[in-house]
Amino acid sequence: MGKPRKRNLAADGESHSQKEKKPPILVQKEKKKGKTDISKILINISIGMCIFSLVWFFYALYMRSALARRAVTLHPSPRVLDANSTTAAVSPERFWGSYRPQVYFGMKTRSPRSVVTGLMWMSQFSPSGINVRHTCEQGDRLRSYGWLMHDGINFGMQQIQDTDFTLTTTFVKRVGGDHGGDWTWRIVGKQHSLASHAPVVSLMFYVAADTQGSLHAHIEDRTRLSHVTGNSKELGDFKITFGKPISGEASANKYASYNYLKTLSPSLDQLTNIVKNSLSHRFVFSSSTSERRPYFAVDTYTPPPQKDNQIQSDFVVHQVTIQVPFQIEVLFESGSFHDRPNQLKGSVLTEELTRLMVSYNERFEKKFRLEAKGFTPAQVGFGKAALSNMLGGMGYFFGQSVVQSNFHEHPIFYPEATLFTAVPSRSFFPRGFLWDEGFHQLLISKWDLHVTHEAVAHWLDLMNVEGWIPREQILGDEALSKVPSEFVVQHTENANPPTFFLVLEELLEQFDAHPDAPQLRDILPFLRRLYPRLQTWFEWYNTTQAGPLPNSYRWRGRDKDTNRFLNPKTLTSGLDDYPRASHPSVDERHVDLHCWMVLVSRTMTHLARLLGEQHEEYGRTYKALSSNSLLSELHWSEQLSAFCDYGNHTPAVSLQPEKVFVPPEQRQYQLPVKRLVRVVRKAPKLQYVNALGYVSLFPFLLHILTPDSQKLEHVLKDVRDPARLWTPYGLRSLSRSDPMYMKRNTEHDAPYWRGSIWININYLALRALHHYSSIEGPYQLKAAELYQELRANVINNIYKQYDESGYIWEQYSDSTGRGQGSHPFTGWSALIVLIMAEEY
Repeated sequence: MGKPRKRNLAADGESHSQKEKKPPILVQKEKKKGKTDISKILINISIGMCIFSLVWFFYALYMRSALARRAVTLHPSPRVLDANSTTAAVSPERFWGSYRPQVYFGMKTRSPRSVVTGLMWMSQFSPSGINVRHTCEQGDRLRSYGWLMHDGINFGMQQIQDTDFTLTTTFVKRVGGDHGGDWTWRIVGKQHSLASHAPVVSLMFYVAADTQGSLHAHIEDRTRLSHVTGNSKELGDFKITFGKPISGEASANKYASYNYLKTLSPSLDQLTNIVKNSLSHRFVFSSSTSERRPYFAVDTYTPPPQKDNQIQSDFVVHQVTIQVPFQIEVLFESGSFHDRPNQLKGSVLTEELTRLMVSYNERFEKKFRLEAKGFTPAQVGFGKAALSNMLGGMGYFFGQSVVQSNFHEHPIFYPEATLFTAVPSRSFFPRGFLWDEGFHQLLISKWDLHVTHEAVAHWLDLMNVEGWIPREQILGDEALSKVPSEFVVQHTENANPPTFFLVLEELLEQFDAHPDAPQLRDILPFLRRLYPRLQTWFEWYNTTQAGPLPNSYRWRGRDKDTNRFLNPKTLTSGLDDYPRASHPSVDERHVDLHCWMVLVSRTMTHLARLLGEQHEEYGRTYKALSSNSLLSELHWSEQLSAFCDYGNHTPAVSLQPEKVFVPPEQRQYQLPVKRLVRVVRKAPKLQYVNALGYVSLFPFLLHILTPDSQKLEHVLKDVRDPARLWTPYGLRSLSRSDPMYMKRNTEHDAPYWRGSIWININYLALRALHHYSSIEGPYQLKAAELYQELRANVINNIYKQYDESGYIWEQYSDSTGRGQGSHPFTGWSALIVLIMAEEY
């Protein structure tokens, strides 16, 4: 009995023990289940994070791609100008023109792929060898060249003074038919009075297609090209006839030697090289008054093998070798001009030219009244030349800009575009510049408001969806061939002064004063088409160029190499090497940009109100930015008593030879060339950049200072102080007392905006003095006095330099008044006409 009990007890004990152990087992399972759930949650979170990361990654890629596309996506609003606005059907009187400012003499149409015509020439028997003149080059060292008269539409007369002879090139147009009508050139050559003998000159007239159209040469007497016939999409059928040379009006034909070249050209920028490479010395010139002498002439040229997708175009050259004096005419006749009354040549051409010149002279005096103001005939002729060179410097370009954005690894092409614009200099800057063009149109608008409408519209039609406009327009092979590679790429974060608002503000003021004037009847529809783009442009400036403080602004695009430059340049401001903060940073505040934004907001307020659009926000912006107290708070330096930039700056900098360490074991080899590098003697700190010059004047230049502002008194004192800005020739760009005055920026970069006199800013200064002299205030009489004195100084010096040198110049020496820089510079320097006319 006992044993079973024990067994039972034992069994019971075992059973109880097992029962006691079961709960822990269940708890363990629950823990494992809890761990499993947490693991699943973590896995799900990880998967979710991965999915989110992938979605975010692809979204970021998409957004980057979208933002990259926006950089080269044009503004969505309707174009200001219809794409057909420059065609012969819509604008026949302006279809042909001297729209090739980069060559001494040439014409084309306002179409993207125009047939182009032009003139090259060279002196024969020259001790200096072959000297083909074609594209405007300062290295040609011509005594002078430029338009004496040009009305922008119908005719132009230019004088070119070479070493020992003068060429006068004239064109006259006649509208008719469906393709822009006819035109005729007259080239007159005369010997200089000091030349020892009558020079022999070769004139090379050419016609070139630009990837479309065909040309056919017609030869007579084996070597003389009598005429060229051709056909193109824009011109239909046409004929160009080369007249035989004569000694003068109504005289008999004159002896000449003839040569021609018919070949192919890969692009228009290669025309000069093709002619040079085709020259041969095997021909003989033998007139009755000279001995037989071999001369250079176009002979044969074999174009290089055609590359993939390359289109080679017809190119025909007619060479006439002749002794001065001479006169030659070239006629272009449109095949669609069926009711032509007579040929535009000989006495018919002379009569038409005389009529156009009389009309031009009368119109010039009516517009500018220089004779009535007491200017001499020579000074009036100078004024006509300045205006004519501005009009003769209008170009029509087609091509693509190269741009770089923050969302592109490499530069890319901007959309193809056309641009009708004036150029600053035919020799050095034969292309469009955004801030220059606003100054150009201040003058052109006084002569022909239609041209201004077209130029402004072409520029605004280049705007991308963000509101950015490439500031330098390098369109087409010819334009690209004249630009150093480092300036080709345009950066989408970089601005340029919005000078078009100077033109728009003036148009608005004219409309307010004379709303019924015939010349202003199209102004409202034009401004309404511009308005959406101007809105976007304003917003782009207001956001991308914002400064570190509310209502402050900072130019983007400063040079970042603080070791190479004495003062890193700010090309985007238009004032290049003008002294800014020595160490570029995001803390900078630029007073000139602030003032430009006052002008922009002021004009947008006026424009929006006129068009019946919402103007309150623009008005609030203008009220805030134009506050003289805000301007003083952001930019007034008590130390200098002038408006200044603010930034991370030290004036204790200089250029010194770079210290190069060469190990002893390498000293037997050639030592590296030492560069000039910047040495900073005192660490920079956030402070006002105490540079007194053009930037300091902007609150005055753009009429932001109130007439009773004490700051205006300081400005007028600085303007008249010879130790600071005043010179007998105009206002210098930087005070003589400034440490940067006339200092080189690198060993290769001469001073540019560091003392020299610039006419665009002197025009703004005279405009401002005229403004303050007409408004009641404590400084009214002082402004009037300075106005008269400064105006006389600027006019007298520019005319004197033109009379002595034959050129209007890019800038003028503040110590001697002599012209310097590129020439001819009949971009904003031609504003001298408005200064003479007192048109502000």
